[in-house]
Amino acid sequence: MSSADSVKRKNIDMYFKKYFGILLLILLTVVFWFIFKVISPNNFGTPGRLLSYFQSSLIYAVGGCGLYFIVAMGLWDFSIGANLVLSSILACYFSQHYGYMGLILAPIVSGTLIGLLNGIVYINFHIPSMIVTVGLSLIYESLSVFATQGQEQILGPNYRAFGTYPYNVILAICAFIFVSLVIKYTKMGTYMYAIGSNEYLAKNMGVDVNKFKVLSYVLCGFLVGIMSILKSAMNFWLLHLLCHQ
Repeated sequence: MSSADSVKRKNIDMYFKKYFGILLLILLTVVFWFIFKVISPNNFGTPGRLLSYFQSSLIYAVGGCGLYFIVAMGLWDFSIGANLVLSSILACYFSQHYGYMGLILAPIVSGTLIGLLNGIVYINFHIPSMIVTVGLSLIYESLSVFATQGQEQILGPNYRAFGTYPYNVILAICAFIFVSLVIKYTKMGTYMYAIGSNEYLAKNMGVDVNKFKVLSYVLCGFLVGIMSILKSAMNFWLLHLLCHQ
């Protein structure tokens, strides 16, 4: 086999490995859609319901992008749910006073600061990320209960644009583009994989591991803030579950 053939085969293998996972996910989606459509033909898979499923999936896809920065480094963040609730509550509250500006800025700032706090506590106290985020999530949940005083938080009818097409899709796409640019064209993306692959080797090569771990929590919190906008706008009737505990 010539060197040109060898290079061509390696390129084919590389592209196959790159897109195999995507094709597999699409195939599984089609298979499961078909199974549930056969089981419940009248209640599943209609165009209206598929649009509803798609819009709901956007919320968790944005949050999943944020979690990716954490998991790629071998870390955990179990405070995302509590962060989402608190940021959504703040989105509802500030939208009443500052309109869409409050709806957008309040959850993003809240989510980012919570992510920053998670990263700082994890780095400075040298506690496993799982324990840190579980403990901090209890604090965030308590703050949510205190902020709502057990009352329902309802997003005003004039501020629900991000809960419907096309504004929720536009916001989600902006988040996906942002994540893609960070991963492909910044040091954060490069060092994220380096730290996740071999933290000690990355540190010996001069990478400020602690700095980029904190930054990964900040980016996760930022995207949870965007997730909160979509969540509070789509599920505009937001009742904090802890009120019933």
